Amino acid sequence: MFAIGAHAQGSVTLFGIVDGGMLFLSKTQNASGSNGGKLTGFTDSGQVPSQFGLTGTEDLGGGLTAEFKLESGIDIGNGGYNDSNGNFFGREANVGLKGPFGEVKAGLQFSPFFNTLFDLDPRALSQFGSSLPIYLNYAAATGVFNANSLSYSSPRIAGFQGSLMYALGGQAGNFAAGRQYSASLSYQWRGLSIEAAFYDGNPGGTVQTNPPSTLGFEGRMVGAVYRYAKLTAKASYTNYKVAGSGVNNDVYGGGLDYALTPDLDLDGGVWYTSNRNDRSTHALMGAFGASYFLSKATTLYAQVGAADNHGSSDLGLEVGDAPTSLHAPAGTTVGADIGIRHVF
Repeated sequence: MFAIGAHAQGSVTLFGIVDGGMLFLSKTQNASGSNGGKLTGFTDSGQVPSQFGLTGTEDLGGGLTAEFKLESGIDIGNGGYNDSNGNFFGREANVGLKGPFGEVKAGLQFSPFFNTLFDLDPRALSQFGSSLPIYLNYAAATGVFNANSLSYSSPRIAGFQGSLMYALGGQAGNFAAGRQYSASLSYQWRGLSIEAAFYDGNPGGTVQTNPPSTLGFEGRMVGAVYRYAKLTAKASYTNYKVAGSGVNNDVYGGGLDYALTPDLDLDGGVWYTSNRNDRSTHALMGAFGASYFLSKATTLYAQVGAADNHGSSDLGLEVGDAPTSLHAPAGTTVGADIGIRHVF
């Protein structure tokens, strides 16, 4: 009876995204790091991660709302996990409170650093040809899915809004193992937004996933977004530093999104990466995408791109078929994908 009464005061929503298509890559990287040949095949999550989940809210009165979110990545190619850190509901699993003071959440959640990366990416962190393959190539899932975490996001005051997150490693006798923290700050004025974020995480802790989601990773980011009518321009600088891997990479990126018609959206971006420890290791990636909205729920899309690797750089174009598509051999790799996305 108590459970029924509590449910009646709130709401629970089932949501999801189903995304799949065909992928072509002119090169792939084999186990030895050399050219493994062309790839033509089905791809799950060609543009955005396929996923499903539950969200719930309860109005507590006085402007205070209780909330929860459970989100799992799925692979529509085989029905298994994908983009979910190896766990059921491995994308998000948290509970919190929201009110005039802002929002507090506890549990598995995205870091402020990763959320800022999304805000500053001209292609909305597409699975193909965006800041996302760069991030995952360098730091895997560290800083994306943050377990055992507590966060606070402030309301926007005089144009400023900030977020803080602290994740506990949970390892007895070693408080620093698996410890992660992140923060972001943004300022909005008319069509201009300036954003900055950082992330610092230690390896270890009690959260065990495959691959490990807690590398020794430090990230720093700053960028700007400008919106005018149907056009949105974005530019950013990010530094990725991963302990023990030799990764200390600067990434400069930018691009445009233009709503050509109510049914057709075009976007494109370019990213240049360079290793501070070895300037001969660098890469240039560019991608262009078009999305045609058949309805509010169903979208057809096409994407093309190229990544040019030098030195020991192995930047790939696409996330969905990792590691085959997330890493690429030296030289230029060209790719394209077409697909369909449905949200519910």
